Amino acid sequence: MSNETNAPGVQKYTVVVCDHIHEAGLKMLQEDENINFIMAADVDKKELVETIIPKADVAITRSSTDVDEFFIEHAVNMKAIVRAGVGVDNVNIPECSKKGIIVMNVPTANTIAAVELTMTHMLSCMRMFPYSHDHLKNQRIWKREKWYGYELKGKKLGIIGFGNIGSRVAKRAKAFEMDIVAYDPYIEPSKVTDLDMTYTKNFDDILACDVITIHTPKNQETINIIDKEEIAKMKDGVVLVNCARGGLYNEDALYDGLKSGKIRFAGIDVFVKEPAINNKLLDLDNIVVSPHLGANTYESQYNIGTQAAQNAIAAAKGIAYPNAMNLPIDESKIPPFVKPFLEMGQKIGFLESQINKSKIISIKVKGQGEIADYVDSLATFVTVGALSHSSETINYVNADFVAKEKAIEVEAVNLGDSKVYKNLITVKITTNEGTTSISATIFEDGLQRIVAIDGFDIEFPLKGDMVLFKNSDVPGVIGSVGTILADNNVNISDFSLARNEQSEALAVILVDNAVNDTTLSQLASLDACISVNYARL
Repeated sequence: MSNETNAPGVQKYTVVVCDHIHEAGLKMLQEDENINFIMAADVDKKELVETIIPKADVAITRSSTDVDEFFIEHAVNMKAIVRAGVGVDNVNIPECSKKGIIVMNVPTANTIAAVELTMTHMLSCMRMFPYSHDHLKNQRIWKREKWYGYELKGKKLGIIGFGNIGSRVAKRAKAFEMDIVAYDPYIEPSKVTDLDMTYTKNFDDILACDVITIHTPKNQETINIIDKEEIAKMKDGVVLVNCARGGLYNEDALYDGLKSGKIRFAGIDVFVKEPAINNKLLDLDNIVVSPHLGANTYESQYNIGTQAAQNAIAAAKGIAYPNAMNLPIDESKIPPFVKPFLEMGQKIGFLESQINKSKIISIKVKGQGEIADYVDSLATFVTVGALSHSSETINYVNADFVAKEKAIEVEAVNLGDSKVYKNLITVKITTNEGTTSISATIFEDGLQRIVAIDGFDIEFPLKGDMVLFKNSDVPGVIGSVGTILADNNVNISDFSLARNEQSEALAVILVDNAVNDTTLSQLASLDACISVNYARL
């Protein structure tokens, strides 16, 4: 690298918020200098689509805005859509894919809210709590003998779907001393058995449980997964809970089972048609209901709003497309650990494109460990990040085509096992000015960390604003760098340092605020400076 500064110019991206999200998310969008933020939650939907959506690089939606063919037809500049929540029932994903629009959701923001609501319904069913409450509070009747319930302790709980929500319900139920049986064909059995719970591939094992709860997405495989035939196989007096999606339990079969007493009680938060004010299930006296409150906590709304804003900003800038629903690979065929590595690969590509801003000649992606089997997909994600500064719209759909068009050689290499890390990826980008190589991994805590840059063994998190300062390894450099940053009101949040055998040092300095050209020029003027770069993730 030469002794020069690399500070990105301010480029504006338009993010349209189509439905209301938490004000903390709006504040994040407003405060980002690269984002032109349009709040359109109260705009008539037809006017929104016809006059505002054509301007948008990214849109944030909720259930009030249908991303249908009419919407997509007008999304002429759109890179991505962020569905602020878990469900994407109102998003036409195939049509988005045809137009090269990435669809993302926010799958974990309301996890705890949904978990705790599930436990609320479970306990309410077992103790008939809402009914005893009504008896005393509204009818003013004190009749203790009417309200004998059942304990959770010792009961067998069948969990359909053992993902973010199902697994956490299991842990809480285990604290109540329940016996857990989990059914999920898309996870490693050890995820269940390591928790001293039972994993099954036989759905009849679930039907034999005392209490059954479901935590799956709604798709062709899961719609009516509990129907008349399944209910007929269940224990007499079974309790069913559904806080996931309406239609996973067939409502007609559920009604008949409750009315006959085969199902003793049910706790239902979601319905096929909402609002469900005329649903016949409401006529029964052995059901606990709530109006789709799975995400209705202040904490989850904050999480949904801020995560949706973060994802929208990342997508607008081309940094990453977190939780993309229409990836160029079949997610059902990849282990859960792969997806975070794909997203991390894209971030690394984006980072290297800021460190080395010249014309890209080649991109080489190497994988070690289990992730090495997915290095071809990794290469596509890295390419998206590396080419994100292009004047063209770059996404998973067209990245390989654009690379070929620009005569960029993209190579993916499987190196087998890693001697140091469980999984390791290395991205080497060569331009007409030089080469940059970054290695990174993901630790057990889920934290993405770089572990090497250009031969320097240096570890730091892959996020935020950072200054990369390479210098001759002589005394006083750290003090001089710190003084310049302090004089320019730049606060240091993390400082990582490494040295090589050529008497050179590399400092990666994470900072709390943007670094301007003046500050970078002052750093570059230090006698010991070899190069200084600034990057934002």
